[in-house]
Amino acid sequence: MAELESRLGYVFEDRQLLDRALTHASAGDGARKVANYEQLEFLGDRVLNLLAAERLMLLYPDAREGDLSKWMHALVSRDACAMVARSLGVPDALRLAGGESKRGGRDNPTILGDACEALLAALYRDAGLARTAEIFARIWAEPFEQVAAAGAPNPKSELQEWAQARGLAAPRYEVVERSGPDHAPTFTVEVTLGDQEPLRAEGRSRQDAEKAAAQAMLGRKGEA
Repeated sequence: MAELESRLGYVFEDRQLLDRALTHASAGDGARKVANYEQLEFLGDRVLNLLAAERLMLLYPDAREGDLSKWMHALVSRDACAMVARSLGVPDALRLAGGESKRGGRDNPTILGDACEALLAALYRDAGLARTAEIFARIWAEPFEQVAAAGAPNPKSELQEWAQARGLAAPRYEVVERSGPDHAPTFTVEVTLGDQEPLRAEGRSRQDAEKAAAQAMLGRKGEA
């Protein structure tokens, strides 16, 4: 659990809540029943959908609803949740009955996905929505990168193609400010393109800030 918290970048105040989020129903087999993650999973599914939808709208403000729904499906899928669970070390932290563990439960995508949703619910209840959103943006980075690679619009690529089509040098991005605490920094990035007036934008990561700056520059081009 300590390793998992280290990867999350968050230490739970309610240790029982974290323990419950990592307890499979099979752990209650036998004489003594224990609280498992099933109810937290129910809540976590809703938290995941909210956070994924909000972040998609932040990253792709001009996307069509149909495209957002398609990308959303990939981001909240069992495979995406299981991927995140593995990256956090959930398999080693899970509480499973011996028989379930021997059957490969610690690498079962369904179990890992359910536990990951329960973990999000535990975060939401222990840390609140704003902090959970910060953590989500970081731990779900790989699924979002896969969505982008599969065809989601990338404003940085669009801006570079726009510049190349007009014989201009590639846009330049520079971090001009980093503020906020280490666990939730805010980056301010300035983008320069040709002889245009530079534009600045903020984001929770350097990548997000660069995309926001590129989107702002594209918006200026659209108004020209």
